[in-house]
Amino acid sequence: MAGTVENNVLIHGFGRLSNWQGRSGRTYGMVSENFDHFAMGDADLYLIAKGSHVLWVGSTNELVSDPMSRTRFRLALDCADRAFRLLSPAAAAQRLATIWDLEGAEPAAGAQAA
Repeated sequence: MAGTVENNVLIHGFGRLSNWQGRSGRTYGMVSENFDHFAMGDADLYLIAKGSHVLWVGSTNELVSDPMSRTRFRLALDCADRAFRLLSPAAAAQRLATIWDLEGAEPAAGAQAA
């Protein structure tokens, strides 16, 4: 599993591993994305934040199918300073629960990894 994480970090270039703790207490591994050149992949979940405050969580699916999410995404991009990609994609059945959990997330104590 560690090899998979390492490959994801290298593929997306210089991404730092960060852990965020959701509303439920679950910890999620995230990779920081270069915010200036941020582009979303088709199947990945993303978290957009300003500092430690989550502004938007979702995927391209939410942008296409949900006008409210699209509006929140645009507003988030206007004031955000960072973006993260979820390392382990949520199963389709758990996707909405994962989004809800991450909307209330905050960086986990000691969250930054080398």
